[in-house]
Amino acid sequence: MNFNIVNEIKLTYSREGNAEKLITNSNDAIEVFRAHFDSGEIDYRESFYALYLNHAHKVLGIKRISESGISSTLVDIRIIMQAALLCNASSLIVAHNHPSGNLKPSSEDVKMTGKIKNASEFLSIQLLDHCILTSTEYLSFADEGLL
Repeated sequence: MNFNIVNEIKLTYSREGNAEKLITNSNDAIEVFRAHFDSGEIDYRESFYALYLNHAHKVLGIKRISESGISSTLVDIRIIMQAALLCNASSLIVAHNHPSGNLKPSSEDVKMTGKIKNASEFLSIQLLDHCILTSTEYLSFADEGLL
């Protein structure tokens, strides 16, 4: 066996074309999320996104973390944090949709939010919010005091 040959890892991030939108509240974040969620599928299947911000709360970028079934989606916290580290994010906001139209966070939503918060705190990145969207409304964990 030849152990002198290993795969090179290449990670990229570009600020090119970034509008650096300022996020001051949950409405600002929802505006960005709604622009990226597929409006034809928001009432059909769950998707999970992460929005990455710099120290001044300007958007560095957005990443779709997962896209799945009707009532759940698999979220890998390592993927969320990998992108946060790659773009040097100081904070992040996550969001997913509920095709059912019910904005109430499930026990899994609450559990996942806690895991994301713990991971982000460990990396000195602040989790600002977790939003749940339907095609017409949204719930903000931060606004509701759930974070």
